[in-house]
Amino acid sequence: MSDIFITENFLLQSNAAVELYHEHAKNCAIIDYHCHLPPLEIAVDHRFANLTQIWLAGDHYKWRAMRADGINERYITGAASDWEKFQKWAEVVPHTLRNPLYHWTHLELKRPFGISDRLLNPETAAGIWEECNAKLARPEFSCRGIMKQMNVVLVCTTDDPADSLEHHRAIVADTSFGIKVLPAFRPDKGMAVENPSAFNAWVDKLAAASDVDIVDFKSYMDALRERHDYFHACGGRLSDHGVETIFAEDCTESEARAIFAKVRGGAQLDGAEILKFKSAMLYEFGIMDHARNWTQQYHIGALRGANSRLLKALGPDTGFDSIGDWPIAQPMAKFFNRLDSENKLARTIIYNNNPRDNAVYAAMIGNFQDGSFAGKMQFGSSWWHLDQLDGMTRQIEDLSNMGLLSRFVGMLTDSRSFLSYTRHEYFRRMLCNILGGEIERGLLPRDMKLIGGTVRDICYNNAAKYFGFEQ
Repeated sequence: MSDIFITENFLLQSNAAVELYHEHAKNCAIIDYHCHLPPLEIAVDHRFANLTQIWLAGDHYKWRAMRADGINERYITGAASDWEKFQKWAEVVPHTLRNPLYHWTHLELKRPFGISDRLLNPETAAGIWEECNAKLARPEFSCRGIMKQMNVVLVCTTDDPADSLEHHRAIVADTSFGIKVLPAFRPDKGMAVENPSAFNAWVDKLAAASDVDIVDFKSYMDALRERHDYFHACGGRLSDHGVETIFAEDCTESEARAIFAKVRGGAQLDGAEILKFKSAMLYEFGIMDHARNWTQQYHIGALRGANSRLLKALGPDTGFDSIGDWPIAQPMAKFFNRLDSENKLARTIIYNNNPRDNAVYAAMIGNFQDGSFAGKMQFGSSWWHLDQLDGMTRQIEDLSNMGLLSRFVGMLTDSRSFLSYTRHEYFRRMLCNILGGEIERGLLPRDMKLIGGTVRDICYNNAAKYFGFEQ
């Protein structure tokens, strides 16, 4: 069987790139420090019945492409059979040329399924369906089996503060499984006061999880700190925040108390009150992370739920989110400066979703590097709509021009799929191609010890050290 598209040297356009990838990047283990994998599926070592369930279910990237290609919703999120949904996806794939889905689709067929002698299209769909389904029935294609195949050593999931973390505890208790699965603190619902009923329902859940009677803003913060401590006891060392922009409005403690009391009473807040409360909470979360020596992450700039009709019909995270364009430089500087002035700025990663802002992010982190830790402030890997070859290349270029690429903590999947680990491979090939090309053009020295070491650092070593995962 010969590779017809995803060859061994896919994306590697020079001899130096080939050497860097195969000798330095390819075999690095994976630390996937931000993902959305369901801990339950890892805890029970779930097996997927067929390719649609592991590959198409929940993948709003593919769903958007299918809608753009005129596929009826019945075959996307509707009542069609799994085979019918896969068959429709196979019809769409040839039309995704130059969309990153074309690369990702064939990378994921090659690894872990070993299919690289044909492209997915209507003619090959039945054979690929049968071959992949047969493999999914084998132990090495369970959730844990796939993680082992892909050389994963640690993942950080994304978890609500009110989550019991029972599945994380079950994974830790299972000594037969050597891959670490750690929780990450995602308190977005704890500042979402624009919807009082949803916020209050969540606060009630928080009260039950923390065993704290939440009667005012002080007890609310006590409950959140209790859950932060609980996450730490369960191995959590990262927080994550999905925000439109960095909220940095001035808000006194008395104002925060009054706003909390108002929303707990069921009243609708005005715009200024909402921004003040979000700003107060983002600051408080930053204080918690610094106190525990955590890393804080900010995924910034997604415009969510743009299509209200389909959002109402299908719910969130179904493919109706896009790039937002909120102002970012001034509020980000103000927020980080406040924490830094109080000597409470934790290690920080900022992720950009708008290509116009890449240089802004790359320059911003330099303002708050303080010599306390190499690469303390990180311009994170391209996120969501920029998570593709062009977006990743631009992020590497801007980070290189304005910061230290050598200290970069590298790639993450940010995915709900156990087949997404090939995104690390995609990133590594891209990185080696950039550096290898510059070696060939004389822009970098032909020093494979130096540059190969930098590649290994970006692919694994930097993340292991940065997050304290070296053991």
